[in-house]
Amino acid sequence: MKNMKFLISGLALFLGLNANAQLNAPQPSPEASIEQIVGLTKVEIEYSRPGMKGRKVFGELVPFGEIWRTGANSSTKITVEHDVKIGGQAVPKGTYALYTIPGKDEWTVIIYKSLENWGAGGYDQTQDLCRFTVKPTATADKYETFTIDFSNLTNNSGNIDLKWENTKVSLLIETPTDAIMEKQIKKELIDGPSAGTYFSAGRYYFEKGENLDQALTWVNKAIEMRPDAFWYVHVQAKILFAKGMKKEAIAAAEKSMTMAKANKDGDFGYVLNNEKLIAEIKAKK
Repeated sequence: MKNMKFLISGLALFLGLNANAQLNAPQPSPEASIEQIVGLTKVEIEYSRPGMKGRKVFGELVPFGEIWRTGANSSTKITVEHDVKIGGQAVPKGTYALYTIPGKDEWTVIIYKSLENWGAGGYDQTQDLCRFTVKPTATADKYETFTIDFSNLTNNSGNIDLKWENTKVSLLIETPTDAIMEKQIKKELIDGPSAGTYFSAGRYYFEKGENLDQALTWVNKAIEMRPDAFWYVHVQAKILFAKGMKKEAIAAAEKSMTMAKANKDGDFGYVLNNEKLIAEIKAKK
């Protein structure tokens, strides 16, 4: 009976250890990701990398004329930061699955909206965002492991290269660099800084107690651009007070208080803030 108890205890310990044991073994098709800035647009690709392992790939392991997940395991994912064109087709910013249909002389590339499929299982053509065709090229070097990378980068474009065995397929990606640059130029050079930018800079100097003349200049500029911003005027009053300009500070605080009282959405506490500031200014010897 005693031996039986030892046997049961030992079996329970073995089963407990076995249930918790896990080996962290290498994956047959390791996961990978690559991120590239194309012009001013970040492009990220997540995929798994199968190996040849002595097998004939295209036409056998990956049959011609059939949907391929473009890698292994889950379908390959591509994320674009801005609206782009891939293979001449419009692709809005977002994340998509990347499928292909390899052929001996031509590949079909599919940008797919759904991310729920495991590999090519459950593929539904109605979920295609777009399709286009490309010609494969032969490579002098043999790629043992399926590889995705970028090449021929310019300010506005680049190639997404799919490489395996002795085959390379290049997908042209075009990014809206010119439009992004024009928007930045308009904002920073033509339109100039916003009222909020001037106000933030002026308040920063004031709170540090440094360069009050510059702080006042920037807050005054912010008020010119946003004359309805009574909270700007309140900070203007505080800067004037810090500069020793008590009369002007009281006038600014009274103006801010009047504006705050008239604001239909409420004074946000600025009536009280200005009352306290005026009292502080008047109490200052």
